[in-house]
Amino acid sequence: MQRKLIVGNWKMNGNFVSNQLLLQGIVAGVRDLHQADYVLCLPYPYLHQAQSILQQTNVAWGAQNLSANEDVALTGSVSPSMLVDNGCTYVIVGHSERRILSHETDDTAAARFNAALKAGLTPIFCMGESKDERESDWTEYIVGRQLDSIMRRFGVHALSHAILVYEPLWAVGTDMPATPSQAQEVHQFIRKRIARCDEHIAKNARILYGGSLHPNNARDLFAMPDINGGLVGRCSLDAQAFVSICLSI
Repeated sequence: MQRKLIVGNWKMNGNFVSNQLLLQGIVAGVRDLHQADYVLCLPYPYLHQAQSILQQTNVAWGAQNLSANEDVALTGSVSPSMLVDNGCTYVIVGHSERRILSHETDDTAAARFNAALKAGLTPIFCMGESKDERESDWTEYIVGRQLDSIMRRFGVHALSHAILVYEPLWAVGTDMPATPSQAQEVHQFIRKRIARCDEHIAKNARILYGGSLHPNNARDLFAMPDINGGLVGRCSLDAQAFVSICLSI
């Protein structure tokens, strides 16, 4: 049985004062919880602060994106090795907001995924469909295409070093999360698609749900057989809410 994982995505939020209180609150809340792994993904400027507070705790930290390049003159970009220098062990790749607002493509997301692996980081790879795509019954086509963008380029074994996330675009930042049965259906599809190439990797893959995950729906989602944890947005900015989700496992 896969060990559960809860990832907090702070997005573009925080300041040094509020971060310290939030980090300390989360650490205190999960200090005695050992049934899952816990990760917080912060904006770049606060990674060093996270490192100073989270080291020697049971909470790991990571970034929300990275460049696919190393040692290249790219103004405003952050390389994989810079994340490693700040103690990161995880990085989010292909989040829906970046796919939409920053025009991330399957190709660029795959390149960032590979750059993370090469640097020794664990990519948290997001996949999901829009509302129109779901209503057109294109969910499996879209999610399958995004998953295949990794397997086709780097092989199925690359997934054994990654975390996968089903993150329906129509649920992100809304009060309309996928139901447990809707989420389970897509998670099962992802696992079966991996199993076509390697059953062992499929069985051991950790596939998280992301999209309006909160304390009131976490327990029912986590009870689904193919859901191995969650990517938490808004509720990761509230220590009590985040810890409540962690306690739902």
